[in-house]
Amino acid sequence: MTRKKSEALFAEALKHLPGGVNSPVRAFRAVGGKPFFVDRAAGAHIWDVDGNELVDYVGTWGPAIHGHAFAPIIDAVKAAAERGTSFGIPNPLEIEMATTIKELVPSVEKVRMVNSGTEACMSAIRLARGFTGRNKIIKFDGCYHGHADSLLVKAGSGALTFGNPDSAGVPKEFTAHTIVLPYNDAEAVREVFDANPDQIAGVIMEPVIGNAGLILPVDGFLQALRDITAGHGALLIFDEVMTGFRLSAGGAQERFGIRPDLSCFGKVIGGGLPVGAFGGRADVMACLAPEGPVYQAGTLSGNPLAMAAGIASLKALRDSNAHERLEDRGARLEEGMKAAAREAGVPVTFQRCGSMFCGYFGGHTVRNLDDAMRCDRERFAKYFHGMLDEGIYLAPSQFEAGFISTAHSDEDIERTVTAAARVLKRL
Repeated sequence: MTRKKSEALFAEALKHLPGGVNSPVRAFRAVGGKPFFVDRAAGAHIWDVDGNELVDYVGTWGPAIHGHAFAPIIDAVKAAAERGTSFGIPNPLEIEMATTIKELVPSVEKVRMVNSGTEACMSAIRLARGFTGRNKIIKFDGCYHGHADSLLVKAGSGALTFGNPDSAGVPKEFTAHTIVLPYNDAEAVREVFDANPDQIAGVIMEPVIGNAGLILPVDGFLQALRDITAGHGALLIFDEVMTGFRLSAGGAQERFGIRPDLSCFGKVIGGGLPVGAFGGRADVMACLAPEGPVYQAGTLSGNPLAMAAGIASLKALRDSNAHERLEDRGARLEEGMKAAAREAGVPVTFQRCGSMFCGYFGGHTVRNLDDAMRCDRERFAKYFHGMLDEGIYLAPSQFEAGFISTAHSDEDIERTVTAAARVLKRL
């Protein structure tokens, strides 16, 4: 593949943007080389500025559950834009979005729209502290909850990719009340609660980690957290920015049968536009301004274009067999990729939950961040570039999940498995 136009654009971008990108995860630092620039996308495919066509498993990092340029979303955005792009005044779409979220996620009794997943998690933490009158928060190694200062400690996503889990510019005092524990270790959570009586406001977690690759909860872990937090008067907060509406219509909490106190959303509910939300128990949400003393606000919160796109995205999931198709595509990909790795004699641990997946190079069990960090990143980098040359676009990091959309066809899955078989044999 020729990438001359992308290389020229990247050289120009380096003059104007830090690292040439507007988000570190888009850079190719972890795998070497230079990022390409996209020209357009449709369905499960993207075309770069040099005309190369790629099967896309990044899906704009999760939101494109229906694929790119999904007609109902495009039509909804066009119709909304004709009435105005922003009001700063309540509009009916905000109510429709809220009722749709509540219908799909029963734990959400009231919801507040925001503009990003980072903002949703940051606000949920503030709300948990305001509601309980406590300061300490528990999070888990490798769980990324956005780049808010108090949560950017031992985080996943780009922080892991760049070997910088504790960001410069975050004073130690800002994370002094953040307790970090190993994922899938319920006993560690019990010990911390016992050692800090009436001090812990809540536990925030990705119910399925998607920012350190893909790590699933072991049996009983999520239920143990539900029991521990309830027993100590603390809140259980599910960060479902990535898993929400993707792992099932009601997200990870429906899939695993756990009802958190608060939930954070993003990605799928924006249909590709910038949006986030947090919601949960009515008594907790009543602490938010203007009803209560916990302040949170946003000029563009409930933006009509984002609401229109999100409503179209959620309704398409609700009114179809989308999740059955996603599960089927995911199972086909998993089976094919495992077979390709076995045939090539390359140790790969392929982990999947619904339409999310990750292949860890190393072949060992991955149940927490320490396990993930033992993977062979150099071999992954070679695999990534081999797949890119075959026309398959995966996230340029060992520590990011891949995403399947309803637009991925059987042919796309077959093409991907065939490409992987060739690349793995070369490794």
